[in-house]
Amino acid sequence: MADRPQLEGAPGPGSPRTGPRPRGGDPSHLGTREPKSDAPPAPGLYLVATPIGNLGDITLRALDVLRNVDRVACEDTRQTQKLLNHFQIEKKTVSCHEHNERERATGLIQEIKRGSAVALVSDAGTPAINDPGSWLVREAIAAGVPVVPVPGANAAISALVASGLPTEDFQFLGFLPEKAGARRTFLEKLAAREQADPRSTPRTLIFYEAPHRILETLADIEELWGPLLNAVVARELTKLHEEFLRGTVAEVRAELASRDRIRGEITLLVEAPVSAKSSGNAPGTQTTHETIAARVARIQSENNIDEKEALKRLARELGRSKSDLYRELQRERARKR
Repeated sequence: MADRPQLEGAPGPGSPRTGPRPRGGDPSHLGTREPKSDAPPAPGLYLVATPIGNLGDITLRALDVLRNVDRVACEDTRQTQKLLNHFQIEKKTVSCHEHNERERATGLIQEIKRGSAVALVSDAGTPAINDPGSWLVREAIAAGVPVVPVPGANAAISALVASGLPTEDFQFLGFLPEKAGARRTFLEKLAAREQADPRSTPRTLIFYEAPHRILETLADIEELWGPLLNAVVARELTKLHEEFLRGTVAEVRAELASRDRIRGEITLLVEAPVSAKSSGNAPGTQTTHETIAARVARIQSENNIDEKEALKRLARELGRSKSDLYRELQRERARKR
């Protein structure tokens, strides 16, 4: 949480949701029980999800665990302290981030084995999902330490359910590579894999992306899958300026490109189409990976121009530099040798 999240839609004192839960009937089908204040949890590692922007999204169970564990392991102790202060929780914290997780794991696991309960939190969202925690979880399991999930907010799932894209089959791929060449290579391999997959239904692919790279990423995706690919950009989820941009990848990119500045944390979702083999389409009718070489050749043929001019036109069409496209063209040709 880079800045203080907005408390939006939190129930007030008179809200029906603030009263005690009605008694009666057998609640065992819920698989849980009401949180007990000041009840110390059993020794173990508790993976506590925290809000991704709106502090009202904290769960009662998360608050109960944070109040009663012996220690809170944090991605950033300063960020977590803001959360604890807001809910008036006084608790010992210790850092556990990508640079020290492996060395920290040993001490935390020993502490749990001595009878302590330790909560693990990231700066925002669910620990170990594109955040520190997966190494600690594996080591805890190997050491026979109980690992307990305390579910809550997650940007990828929140974006998916409100995107309008298919939810039956999806894959979360985290942050794309920062460097343009590595990102392009990753997306090319992904496009080839999706095209070869014999599945008969679309799949939603979910990425996290930085605002200063989103236009380049959308341009790469448009080039690989075509301008009609369905895409959604979810920005500033659960915060005051939450926004969903839905449409084709070309439409979404054009909307973002028209803005003076792109801000906020971004979740990008695209609907990877089914292959021609599984959809039963005739060859040439499916959305395919059209290479730079193929597009340049087509533009040359349609306009009776040389390769240099075709590259220039394609660069304008894709919003990329001519030199970048030329390097990609050379890489494609080198792969065919």
